[in-house]
Amino acid sequence: MTAYTMEELHSLDPRRQELLEARFTGVGVAKGSGINESSNQSLCSVGSLSDKELETPEKKPSDQRTRKRKGEQYDKGGARSHKISDYFEFAGGSCPATSLARGIPPLVRSSCQHSHSNPPVAVSTSPLYSDLTLEKLTALENNKNSDLEKKEGRIDDLLRANCDLRRQIDEQQRALERYKERLNKCVTMSKKLLIEKSKQEKRTCRDKSMQDRLRLGHFTTVRHGASFTEQWTDGYAFQNLIKSVHTQPLQVNTHNLEEDIERQRKLLGKRKPSTTTTTTTAQSLTLLTTPNTMEPPTAPNSSGTNKRKSKTNGQDNEALSLAEYHEQEEIFKLRLGHLKKEEAEIQAELERLERVRNLHIRELKRIHNEDNSTFKDHPTLNDRYLLLYLLGRGGFSEVYKAFDLTEQRYVAVKIHQLNKNWRDEKKENYHKHACREYRIHKELDHPRIVKLYDYFSLDTDSFCTVLEFCEGNDLDFYLKQHKLMSEKEGRSIIMQIVNALKYLNEIRPPIIHYDLKPGNILLVNGTACGEIKITDFGLSKIMDDDSYNSVDGMELTSQGAGTYWYLPPECFVVGKEPPKISNKVDVWSVGVIFYQSLYGRKPFGHNQSQQDILQENTILKAKEVQFPPKPVVTTEAKAFIRRCLAYRKEERIDVLQLAQDPFLMPPFRKALATGAGPLVSGSTPSTSSAYNSSASN
Repeated sequence: MTAYTMEELHSLDPRRQELLEARFTGVGVAKGSGINESSNQSLCSVGSLSDKELETPEKKPSDQRTRKRKGEQYDKGGARSHKISDYFEFAGGSCPATSLARGIPPLVRSSCQHSHSNPPVAVSTSPLYSDLTLEKLTALENNKNSDLEKKEGRIDDLLRANCDLRRQIDEQQRALERYKERLNKCVTMSKKLLIEKSKQEKRTCRDKSMQDRLRLGHFTTVRHGASFTEQWTDGYAFQNLIKSVHTQPLQVNTHNLEEDIERQRKLLGKRKPSTTTTTTTAQSLTLLTTPNTMEPPTAPNSSGTNKRKSKTNGQDNEALSLAEYHEQEEIFKLRLGHLKKEEAEIQAELERLERVRNLHIRELKRIHNEDNSTFKDHPTLNDRYLLLYLLGRGGFSEVYKAFDLTEQRYVAVKIHQLNKNWRDEKKENYHKHACREYRIHKELDHPRIVKLYDYFSLDTDSFCTVLEFCEGNDLDFYLKQHKLMSEKEGRSIIMQIVNALKYLNEIRPPIIHYDLKPGNILLVNGTACGEIKITDFGLSKIMDDDSYNSVDGMELTSQGAGTYWYLPPECFVVGKEPPKISNKVDVWSVGVIFYQSLYGRKPFGHNQSQQDILQENTILKAKEVQFPPKPVVTTEAKAFIRRCLAYRKEERIDVLQLAQDPFLMPPFRKALATGAGPLVSGSTPSTSSAYNSSASN
């Protein structure tokens, strides 16, 4: 019977057996966990209860119904004396390991739980002893509590700090809002004051212009057939000056006065003492000093002078004595000198009035263009740049003096307006090309190049560039006012231009300016003895690897653009393919600018228009430059101009060679370049000393 029962237990479904074991094991664990939660000492401090005995609960009568037949068989057989409840864990401690086994790992307890598969093994248990005492547990608990209190205190401190920081952030945010509001008020007030100042300056300029209209002159509209043209009428300053020239005591002008004085000098020459009278006087003086002379001197006329008959004006003129002649001649010389001085003063006054008149004409045109501009009412472009007043106007652009409200500085805003008749595709390509060039210009950083601060679009037909503002005028205006300059002043300007061109050719990719002319060279303080800055990179060419060849150069895609007086011959060659250009274009422009600064005129096509230059092929025929005799210029300067204006580009020096030219070098570098040693006594002066002496003369 026992063997049959064991086989029945072993033949039980493993899944059902597993569920059955889990059911009973779960109950025991649940009860054991409750015991663990009820006391911390039931598992850990059993050894500390040596003076106490475990109390066993009283045996309660069991209400369970027993299976008498099987129980009797087990009792009678004696082979298996254990009950089935011994194989499971109960709360009452029916397992032989007692309640202490609940603290033992499941691997140990498996002998009790799974004893139905293997014969039961007697396990001897002994109480577990720990080194922890109640004092140590109390100390650990106190330490843990103190650590917990510290952490809680730290958390409270961090929470308070967080609250303080949040409060500070809120305060800073409110302060930032106040500062923004205050800044907006300041910007608004600045705009208001700048606009008021600009309006006041405009009124002052217009009042002065009205006064100068009477003094210097004005434009009047004259009708010629079916068309109207503007004609200039001089003011009272020029009229009074012309009257003062013609209003003399004898009612003759300066030229007539000179002719009258020259005629009187000729008459005086006819009354000059004769040579016989002078010889007789000398002989008488000789006889007085030599008493042995036998012949008496010839007696002069009783009047002491010889009479000469002259038919001038039908009257006889008597010869003057030597003293009287010199007296009259000195008077005529003084009169001529005074007359020439007056003529020089009148000429200087006339030139001064002409310079002032040029300024007046320029201001009249500026006021006219400003009144007709769409940006005359002080708009703020790009929410940043406040336009103040018009500086000038070109073909397709206007330049305004503006104020940068963000950076708080004056700037020059150049407004480019495209031709409205262009197709949208052409406008887009032009705008894309311009933006590319301005991105390159914005990266340029050189003291001789005007800085580009910003560029942005206004609409499809216009865009703006924001440039560095310079107070002075350009070189073109200076030359119109003063005609020319000294060689030293021109050399200083050329040195600065070449320095900027050298920088443009040392960066990567290199840049060709292509539009160098006096109008694009700004004089910072308005004089020729100061610093200069190069501006207007609208036609500049970027020599990147895709389009530039170091041997042939790059193709000129914009043939016909630029200022013809300052472009080399290769830019005017017409063929099947576009001409090739390099940085030697700028070298030619440097030579033309230097020539014009020294002589007051352009070397080629001086009085011609751009259309005439193009039709007559003036630049293509400019194979050699001619120098006028005056003003006097050193041979070194002439040789420098010839090197810049070489007709064939293969014979012309490039920008880097131009920067090493001896004419632009300081004296000590020039001496090193030429290989000259130190001067000794008796040696000839160096080129630099000769240049300085000739320039000072």
